Amino acid sequence: MTDTEIIEATVAFVKATLKGAEGGHDWFHIQRVFNNTMLIAKDEEVDILTVSLGALLHDIADAKFHDGDETVGPKKATNFLRSIAVHPTIINHVVNIIKSISFKNSLDESKKGKFHSKELEVVQDADRLDAIGAIGIARAFNYGGYKNRGLYDPDIPPRLNLTKAEYKKSNTPTINHFYEKLLLLKDKMNTKTGKKLAEKRHQYLLDYLEQFYAEWRGEQ
Repeated sequence: MTDTEIIEATVAFVKATLKGAEGGHDWFHIQRVFNNTMLIAKDEEVDILTVSLGALLHDIADAKFHDGDETVGPKKATNFLRSIAVHPTIINHVVNIIKSISFKNSLDESKKGKFHSKELEVVQDADRLDAIGAIGIARAFNYGGYKNRGLYDPDIPPRLNLTKAEYKKSNTPTINHFYEKLLLLKDKMNTKTGKKLAEKRHQYLLDYLEQFYAEWRGEQ
């Protein structure tokens, strides 16, 4: 198969697999991350097939929808890529991107054995961009509703400096998620383009919170 045929087959596989998925982690999320990836990759020296597949398959089986099992996604991706005869070196790289991309894994203090590549940096930035700004806010509240979480509770303060285990177990109101993750992403961007795009989206989060609290207090 050509690279184009591989990407087309992967798109079809992801669309079918994520049909009916929660709105913040559905095919349209994947499509946005893919588009962000292509935009960022223009200014980086990366393998385009690898970042394309990494973007398309990064949430093929998000652990939060599989009882926290972080092995499901890598297994599904591996089996699919083998089925269309993708080169083993690329499969290994893509699977490592899937294993390493999530925010929660950045909370793991252990640096030993951590995977790193420019391709991971690009896809990770692309994914993080979709977690902030207007769409990031929509996704946060969509998932909060999916999990039947409250919007905000002044008596439940955000928990800062969470460990990976604590983050995975968190079920606090959605506004807390801004402080526990979303507002932290701007400073975790890897690439020049990712950092630039994150600035505007980060400011949108801050403006939204200011308006939210003003309305909560009945000031406007």
